[in-house]
Amino acid sequence: MRKSEQAYPVEIVERIFYIRGQKIMLDFDLAQMYGVETRALKQAVRRNKDHFPKDFMFILNLAEMKNMVSQNVIPSLKTLGGARPMAFTEQGVSMLSSVLKSKRAVKVNISIMRAFVQMRQLLSSNKDLSKKIEELEKKYDGQFGMVFDAIKSLIHQKQQPRERIGFLKDKL
Repeated sequence: MRKSEQAYPVEIVERIFYIRGQKIMLDFDLAQMYGVETRALKQAVRRNKDHFPKDFMFILNLAEMKNMVSQNVIPSLKTLGGARPMAFTEQGVSMLSSVLKSKRAVKVNISIMRAFVQMRQLLSSNKDLSKKIEELEKKYDGQFGMVFDAIKSLIHQKQQPRERIGFLKDKL
């Protein structure tokens, strides 16, 4: 995979969504990352249905699709061409590399798995931090209320991806 084609963990995390209480990735995002057409990815999944039980992959219903359009995840329902997107859980994404059977699929899967792990670690560390702040709040009286509120708002803010800095070898 060339450097320009490689997905960085931040780019991958931006393509992970919560639907039905699960972290998922959509078929068209995965197809783009794997360098295949969405149609080909769906076809490979259909040919190997036994690899994808319901806890590995499910198809979005119309309400979920409309919700994704309203959140600007999907530009419009017309762009899907009438096809409903497949949503892959972490295990389903892992299974895709065995179905697609390419070196690129394996490399992309490794990146995706690392992104899922990073996400879990970030969520875990935020929970620990929130718990410690609550303990401090109980320990101190109301005079520090504003400080604790400000800290909580900072913790729960969605972080914007940082722009990469430094020199790129290809551009010198």
